[in-house]
Amino acid sequence: MNGTAATFDLIVVGAGIVGASCADAASAEGMRVAIVEPGPIGGGATAAAMGHLVAMDDDPAELALAHYSLRLWEAFVDLKEAEFSRCGTLWVARNDNELAAAGQRIARLGAAGIDARLVDAAALYELEPELVPGLAGGMLVPREAVVYPPRVANHLVQRAQSRGARLYAGRRAQSLQRGGVLLDDGTRLSGPVLVATGCALPALLPMLPMRARKGHLVITDRYPGLIRHQLLELGYADSAHGDADSSVAFNVQPRPTGQILIGSSREFHANDAGVSPSMVQRMLERSFTFVPRLRELQALRIWTGFRPTTPDGRPYLGAVPGAVDQWVAAGHEGLGVTTAPGSAKLMLDLIQGRRAAIDPAPYSPQRMAA
Repeated sequence: MNGTAATFDLIVVGAGIVGASCADAASAEGMRVAIVEPGPIGGGATAAAMGHLVAMDDDPAELALAHYSLRLWEAFVDLKEAEFSRCGTLWVARNDNELAAAGQRIARLGAAGIDARLVDAAALYELEPELVPGLAGGMLVPREAVVYPPRVANHLVQRAQSRGARLYAGRRAQSLQRGGVLLDDGTRLSGPVLVATGCALPALLPMLPMRARKGHLVITDRYPGLIRHQLLELGYADSAHGDADSSVAFNVQPRPTGQILIGSSREFHANDAGVSPSMVQRMLERSFTFVPRLRELQALRIWTGFRPTTPDGRPYLGAVPGAVDQWVAAGHEGLGVTTAPGSAKLMLDLIQGRRAAIDPAPYSPQRMAA
């Protein structure tokens, strides 16, 4: 195939949760799709994600994309591979000020059509008895869920393949070319290209700034029922969206297996994938502050991953500035799992020249070129 290029309606570079969703959506429309992935399907940021399906409301554009995506996630409720669990999210308020802020968030979520409820201290401890005494209350978002992202990515790629998509496994996109892409083995693929490579984006699209933000996760042995909801502190967004070089926040999730997943940490300028004991200690101490019982549990594994982060925190979704038939879907930071299906639908609408279900302007890569 090194001579004549194989021709496709869409070449998706990257098979994380976002790229897999794009390939699935394109194949569902009858498009001839190629998928290029040098490593395991969903093996990058997707494999390191907590898999929480959550509506963050700090940025109206972020909320619009999350809400749109959460509706699309409902199609996965009965998919065995997804390990879909509607545990709900309980945001914890340490004091009256945070509880008042929760009221404002409930109003914003409610305006977007998302069910969120204020919880007083008594109700908080009925919902989660293991929380540390003395908390003021919280905010319950009952319909939010968790999934297992790598398996979802695999399912989406396999479904695309069942519709005729071709997977170029173990192949790296070496360069974008006019009318296609050149792979590292000399294969040329012809057709519009959609780059969904996360942190590796600058290798193909250096004009779009991207920073890798390292995170750690800890998973425990099985302790069914110890925690019932995904638990986060109401100050989480300040940590997640801040620009501090390193930060931790309370973020604990019950898995359907009975295991407990403990996050979350964020580090810029940490380029190696090795586990940092001091960062893990900071993260765990933060979680022990809210759920002291966690200190007694047996941890089974600690791992790291890198979130792809744009300068303004919004993903790049749209046409590559100054290029023809080149598209990008990358830079979702910690919301790639939540927003993958909505991102894919939005991309297909843009590629096909249709009116999108939500305003695509806030995510346009053109904002960086400007």
